[in-house]
Amino acid sequence: MELLLIIVAFAVVLSVSYAAFNYFGVKKMEEGTERMQEIAGAIRIGANAFIRYEYKVVAIIGACVAVVLGVVISWQTGVAFALGAVLSASAGWVGMKIATYTNVRVANRARETGDLGKTLKVAFKGGSVMGLCVAGFALLGILIVYLVFGLGLGQIAEIVDGAVPKNWFGLDVSFTMTVSGYALGCSVIALFNRVGGGIYTKAADMGADLVGKTEVHLPEDDPRNPATIADNVGDNVGDVAGLGSDLLESYVGAILSGVILACELFVHGTVTDAGLLSKLLLFPILFAGCGLISCIIGISYLLIKRKLSSHVHRELNMATWISAGLAVAIGFVLSWFIFDGHTSEELAALGFKVGRLSPWIAAMFGIAAGILIGAISEYYTSYDYKPTKKIAHASAEGSALTITQGMSVGMISCMLPVVVLGCAIFGSYLIAGMYGVSCAAMGMLSFVAATVSVDTYGPISDNAGGIAEMSMLDPSVRAITDKLDSVGNTTAAIGKGFAIGSAALAALSLMNSYLYAFGGIDLISGAISLNIVNPLTMCGALLGTALPYLFSGMLIEAVAKAARKMVEEVRRQFREIKGLITGETLPDYKTCIEISSQGALKEMRVPCIMAILFPIVSGFVFGAEFVGGLLLGATMSAIMLAIFTGNSGGAWDNGKKFIESGGVPGHAKGSPAHDAAVVGDTVGDPLKDTVGPSLDILIKIMSTISLIAVVVFSQYNLFALLGL
Repeated sequence: MELLLIIVAFAVVLSVSYAAFNYFGVKKMEEGTERMQEIAGAIRIGANAFIRYEYKVVAIIGACVAVVLGVVISWQTGVAFALGAVLSASAGWVGMKIATYTNVRVANRARETGDLGKTLKVAFKGGSVMGLCVAGFALLGILIVYLVFGLGLGQIAEIVDGAVPKNWFGLDVSFTMTVSGYALGCSVIALFNRVGGGIYTKAADMGADLVGKTEVHLPEDDPRNPATIADNVGDNVGDVAGLGSDLLESYVGAILSGVILACELFVHGTVTDAGLLSKLLLFPILFAGCGLISCIIGISYLLIKRKLSSHVHRELNMATWISAGLAVAIGFVLSWFIFDGHTSEELAALGFKVGRLSPWIAAMFGIAAGILIGAISEYYTSYDYKPTKKIAHASAEGSALTITQGMSVGMISCMLPVVVLGCAIFGSYLIAGMYGVSCAAMGMLSFVAATVSVDTYGPISDNAGGIAEMSMLDPSVRAITDKLDSVGNTTAAIGKGFAIGSAALAALSLMNSYLYAFGGIDLISGAISLNIVNPLTMCGALLGTALPYLFSGMLIEAVAKAARKMVEEVRRQFREIKGLITGETLPDYKTCIEISSQGALKEMRVPCIMAILFPIVSGFVFGAEFVGGLLLGATMSAIMLAIFTGNSGGAWDNGKKFIESGGVPGHAKGSPAHDAAVVGDTVGDPLKDTVGPSLDILIKIMSTISLIAVVVFSQYNLFALLGL
């Protein structure tokens, strides 16, 4: 059975090779005029400097966590954590590098050809490098963990033989701990990249908008605006590097939630056959490998197609639909053959209601839910539809109504995705038990390489528009990049919907493993349970519900602090640098980049460290039941907040773009209505690009670290010591 891992190895090699091919293919393209090259070089230098500083901070914290895991849990867990951290950081680094090379080439292709389709192809080619690396690096790490620790060091055999060793604390050290360590390493890097990059980009963006646009009435990305380079740097470190690490972590969490649950099902007697355990462990990994091959075909469709139409969204959707369709078809074959040879009684014990096709049907629930959540996000954030148009028209009445209308859209948009998620959870559970829920999470992200490629093309196009504006190219160039960027805002909102949906499914699956790990099993029925009316559990749930609000508030405050310094600096330069406002003198871009870098590096530490320590400290004080409630409350609360912040922010942004495109008669760029829309967009920026994407990481990092630490704090905690 393990020979089937050759499929995964083939997918990894093909993915990374294709990414390298596209990377160097982009670098061979012309960069354009000397002025374009200067601006692109400044953006590249700023992005490289920030991510180097950030990774130094993260490396210190990561090394400390790896050592603690190695000492307290096992050396295997510490090594797997380091592996996950390195691969997640690498994906973010590669994605950021290619974005800083692609942006200027997109602008130049628009300048040379004036063709939307040809320009789209360049932007998507750059984005595909990130998409292929995210899935390729994630699966590479999973393959290493499975082959080296699971098979090579015999950790899977130890589970089968019932001979799981104990560490020096007397705690079981199994394959689930090693796998969880790998997932945690990915999560920690994703959290720092998303939070640090989000603070950076939004501080620069807000500084550029609040002064440059609303006070001085400069166009978007005007070279006279001191914060423009910092803003473009932020797109790369936040929306590209952060995005890549974020979705790599989601992908890993979705796959490994099934692997971890399979181990727990065997340990607790639900699965008794070692051969079936092997298949349950392999199915999520193999499905992901087949999904990656499907994505390579889908991505190739768009890149190889001779002539792309001007319907950007349709072309991008085709690449995604081809990837998803092939993943569905291959998944059917995989499920049919992998679970062949087992009796209906064996499969029924797992909750499989449709025999060997049950895991595939459960995965289809996840894929369908992801597509529906994406469509709902598109409806609420695209200016092709009524909700965003209403925000744009409300801007004619001033900033207050812009913000009010945007909040209304964001709150209303929470209901339908949650209904879809609920149906996916219950449907996948009915078909394939709790293992089915993990399959749904894995299915939702089975074509992640395609969705990340589509997502990444957005910030690349945004950067291209900035370079075009600062290089004073023909307005037709900016018109092309703006069209690409507008679609990119919608695809980003769709991608965030996939991320939070899969996070909810993966967190539920991990929570079941958590309950197994500390013995949260009903003595009568034998089923896992969490007694929510237990006062200790209820207190944990209440605290968990408040935690995402605390976390979000800290992030918004961090952005506000950094943005305030940026606003002061931009105003100072307009006030003190003679000839700046008339374009006779260039601004001091470097100081603005330094302000964003220092602000992000300073402000990201507390919320990130809090997210890691909160469940651990709670566990060692109150015990496992309290943390179970904490995880439940945090997951429910974070889902709502993530959907609200992502959709409201995306709608505000596209409401502004709707006005800029002439969608509201009598209210063009520079009008009071446009100023109000800019304010709405500025309010939405930290919500959609800092808070929303960080919340799905928050619930997964809490679930993963709780699963690792529960073996310790379920036995050693203050309340147990005091007899409470």
